[in-house]
Amino acid sequence: MTRTILLALSLLIAPLAASAMPVVGDIVGTGSAPAKAALAKAGCPVTRFEAEGGKVEAICTETVTKTAWDVSIDPKTGAILDIKKSND
Repeated sequence: MTRTILLALSLLIAPLAASAMPVVGDIVGTGSAPAKAALAKAGCPVTRFEAEGGKVEAICTETVTKTAWDVSIDPKTGAILDIKKSND
């Protein structure tokens, strides 16, 4: 019985782990195409990009929760600098 419950639970959690959101410090790329692909692979497809304060801001929607996020990216290194819920 316990094995069955653990197996069922692991099957339910596996898709969530596979599409984990990126974190600050992750490198997603310096161009729009690589950043868009990296964020989509991480479970947050990009809807648009904006230039903001010398950074690139990718607005993406998390696949699992449908939450919109603002992901600030350093245009020189491609590193994620900040992630916050979108106000848009």
